[in-house]
Amino acid sequence: MENKLPFIVRFHRWRLRHLSERRFVVILSVVIGIIAGLAATVIKNAVWLTERLVHTLTTGNNVEHYSYFVLPIIGIFVAVLIVNYVVKSPVRHGIPNVLHSLSMRQGELSRHNLFSSVLTSAFTVGFGGSVGLEGPTVATGAAYGSWISRMLRLSYKNTILMLACAAAGAMAAIFKAPIAAIVFAVEVIMIDLTVFSLVPLLLASSSAVLTSYFFMGQDVLYPFSVETSFEMSDLPYYILLGIFAGLVSAYFTKMYLNVENVFEGIQSKWTRLAIGGAGLGALIFFFPSLYGEGYEAINMCLKGDLTYLYNNSLFFNFQGQYWSVFMLLAAVVILKIIATTLTFGAGGIGGIFAPTLFMGVNTGMLFAQFVNFTGIKQLSINNFALIGMAGLIAGVLQAPLTGIFLIADISGGYKLFVPLMIVATFAYLTVKAFTPNSVYHLQLAKRKELMTHDKDLNIIRMMEVKKLLETDFVILRPDSTLRDLTDAISKAHRNLFPIVDEEGYLKGMVKMDDVRHLIFRQELYDKVHVSHLMYLPEHSISTTDSMEQVVNKFESSGRYNLAVIDKGKYIGFISRARVFSFYRKKMADFSHE
Repeated sequence: MENKLPFIVRFHRWRLRHLSERRFVVILSVVIGIIAGLAATVIKNAVWLTERLVHTLTTGNNVEHYSYFVLPIIGIFVAVLIVNYVVKSPVRHGIPNVLHSLSMRQGELSRHNLFSSVLTSAFTVGFGGSVGLEGPTVATGAAYGSWISRMLRLSYKNTILMLACAAAGAMAAIFKAPIAAIVFAVEVIMIDLTVFSLVPLLLASSSAVLTSYFFMGQDVLYPFSVETSFEMSDLPYYILLGIFAGLVSAYFTKMYLNVENVFEGIQSKWTRLAIGGAGLGALIFFFPSLYGEGYEAINMCLKGDLTYLYNNSLFFNFQGQYWSVFMLLAAVVILKIIATTLTFGAGGIGGIFAPTLFMGVNTGMLFAQFVNFTGIKQLSINNFALIGMAGLIAGVLQAPLTGIFLIADISGGYKLFVPLMIVATFAYLTVKAFTPNSVYHLQLAKRKELMTHDKDLNIIRMMEVKKLLETDFVILRPDSTLRDLTDAISKAHRNLFPIVDEEGYLKGMVKMDDVRHLIFRQELYDKVHVSHLMYLPEHSISTTDSMEQVVNKFESSGRYNLAVIDKGKYIGFISRARVFSFYRKKMADFSHE
């Protein structure tokens, strides 16, 4: 008989008999880490193959420079076609999409995320879109984590943990930075680092990076040799670099949002493609270093080789002139985020990690070159270029620990750990003075959809007004008499009676305590109408109210029951006791301990 049951049911029964919940979660974390590593491998190789194809088609035919103008538009156009005619559903930006699913969808991601980010990012980045691959990789890994969690019917707390494992695994695999990936899961994905979650995160991150090593080798992403160690005399300049990186990060965030808002006001996707594609093409035509992820440019900058600023550009003949170095470094720092946002606005799919690293390395280089030019101090341009990346990660993502460990991991630059800490800290403090949330979190926070490390607030936000409704109240009409009210009291187990007209509009309420002295006066039964006894509630709730608003109304009103009214129509009541009961249940579901 059991053999006729669906496989998933038989598996659940076997698992419950042989595996504890914690052991099962540990095994799943390894599986999800391997899947995230495979996703990173597939995305990286898909982009590499696309880039090789593009390079083959454009090299040696005297159109290579002019191709910078049209190639990104072609790639984004293909991505838009895939979204509209294959996926047939919006493909949202990777990490914000994961954060939204955690806060508003109980960790559920749409099925198309299993493949859509891979396809669309391969064409976007492979044809030169000015974005990175970490966002699509995290989205893909998280989609598999979500799918496995739904298939295995995991609880909410374990679903959250699996998505965090997938995100950490994706970051570990694509950057080959396992420690930074765990820090990223804590700081950006905002999972609580508890004893329960630590082991699965470690296993997911390590299994993902081992998978990446197996398919893509063990070389660090940005090889770096520390030739000049930290000197105390450089301390003021690292502090200044941190402040400068914080200001650039604030510019990054403000410009990203401003350009994004412009594109949100354009209804036609083809108009967005035309405007964004043309703008992106023009920027890359004049500044070819903005093309693609910027991986090669970052490595060249870390070696002190600034020829990437001039290669295939109109400024090629100005090499060796100091003023042109300052001008081009400042230009690529200012314009990279515009190019990135134009890529997104046109319909391209990618991430902002790579653009942030690109801006960071150029910010550090610009700062060091300027100080050296003044003759005040001779700084190591290589060190400052490297540490500038940590400053921008700390500022743009508002994740200083991620900035510190990511740059140390991907470069092997742990000998510069102290200046990494200094720059990341000052960048974070500076950007906080201008914007309270990172690029990833700003829109979600604006819509009050952002999960934070405040567990109480997260649980309240996960509760919904519609699921707390109580409708077992006896309804009376405005023309009902005291006799009708007395009859309702004899049958009801509530002490509140909503007065609603034929069209459903709430006219008032009657509280039993207010009529207790009348219910035994039978001579008044047919003379007194409830319209003479009712009162209009001072406080009420709408179904569109957030649970934060509901909690605040309970606190400010002191009431134990609040009417739920939509556009004047009676819906039901919410009681303080029901809210508390649901809160305790959610707390049990949410907590790992």
